[in-house]
Order: sequence, then C-alpha cells, then structure tokens
Amino acid sequence: MTHRALELLSLESPSHILDIGCGSGLSGEILTESDPSHVWIGIDISSSMLAVAKMQRDVEGDLMLGDMGQGLPFRPGSFDAAISISAIQWLCNAESAHEADAPERRLKRFFGSLYVALRRGGKAVLQFYPKDKRQRDMICQAAIRAGFGAGVLEDDGGTKNHKEYLVCTVGGGDITGVVSGMDGVDVEDGRKGGKKNISRMDKREVKGSRGWILRKKEQMEKKGRVVKASSKYTGRKRNIKF
Repeated sequence: MTHRALELLSLESPSHILDIGCGSGLSGEILTESDPSHVWIGIDISSSMLAVAKMQRDVEGDLMLGDMGQGLPFRPGSFDAAISISAIQWLCNAESAHEADAPERRLKRFFGSLYVALRRGGKAVLQFYPKDKRQRDMICQAAIRAGFGAGVLEDDGGTKNHKEYLVCTVGGGDITGVVSGMDGVDVEDGRKGGKKNISRMDKREVKGSRGWILRKKEQMEKKGRVVKASSKYTGRKRNIKF
C-alpha cells in the first residue's frame, strides 16, 4: 500500500514527506528504500509503536508522538507530500463525549492542519478503510472543506483486496493529473459519491463570491493572521450610487 501511495504521489525529486500514523515504521522503511534522498518525518499516537520503529527497525526518519485528531504541529509549507496507511478512519471515532472530540471536529483539525503543513502544489495520499459510505463521505467532505482538491481512488473494487485511497492536492482543483495514464482506475467524487472515470473532483467557488471570501479568511486565520469579522454583508454586491 505504501508503494501504491508513492506511485500516486509521483515524486520527481528528493522530497520532504510526512508519514501520518507511521506506527512501527514499516511505511517509513519503504520511503527510504524507494529513494534514499527522500527525508521523512513520522507521527503516531502510540509511544510503544514508535519505540518499535526506533529500537527494532532503526528507521532513518525522525519520529514524533502526537494525535493527528488534535491537529498536526508543523509550520506552513513544511512538506512536499504526505502519506498515511490505514490510519485516518480512526478520526471518525469520538475519543470522549466532549464536543471537542466529536469526529467532525477531529477531521476538521486534521485536514486543516495538513493543508497548512503542505506546500502549494503538494499532494497527500491517504489509504483508509471506511466503515461505510457515510464515514467515507464524512472524510472526503472534511478534506474538501479544508481547501483540498480531493477524490477517492479505488483498487480492486468488489474484492477482498479492495483498497481506497483519498488523494488530495493543495490548491484545490481535481486529481486528474494524479491518475493520468493509469488503466482501469475508478475515481469517486468526494462530494457526490458517484463513480466516474477520471473526473473533476472539486468545483471551486467563483472568485469574489461569499464562499470564496470566507474560505480565504479561514485560510488566513489558520496562518495566524488577523481578519475582519464576517457578517451578512460579507461578499454582498454594493448598489451603484449616483
């Protein structure tokens, strides 16, 4: 699955890669073997798994203890790409009854911080096992709301080996370029849930519209900038005065 994720990333030069939910470091080993010039950082919530990665596997990447559902603690544009293998579905489980730990909040924090951590034009390939269509749609919509162009690519659909990969691009748009030239690939629209062959994933708001302005404000707030408060007049066209 890590090999497939790298294939979808299509990295053409030495890259700084984030491995989300790196566990015992198996995917990190594959990152190093695929191209020793790649530099990677792994983050995982389990200290015992990280200990295995460091002590038994002696992986070459840097490791960090952290809960992706609380947001990724990296500076803007820190990474060229990100991968995750069999991890992000756990964001759909509430850690407690507290409102802040609701799946929607955890997904928002995760995708919002991932969007910031990736450079402009960066990509993320997140392999996951959604419990059902509702969970898959919840994850896809959270990625799109964070600003990603996103869609689900399916391998071996309808078989025991069925795998799903959420492919995200920073800067919105579609994921057509990611799967260009691949035969027998099904892409599922992150919003509508309908299968189609290589299609546009995310219809962007018109520049200057209310939705566009609100999204830009949210992005600026994530970067620590101060923005004016939104109101019912935000994005409203002004009447011409004579």
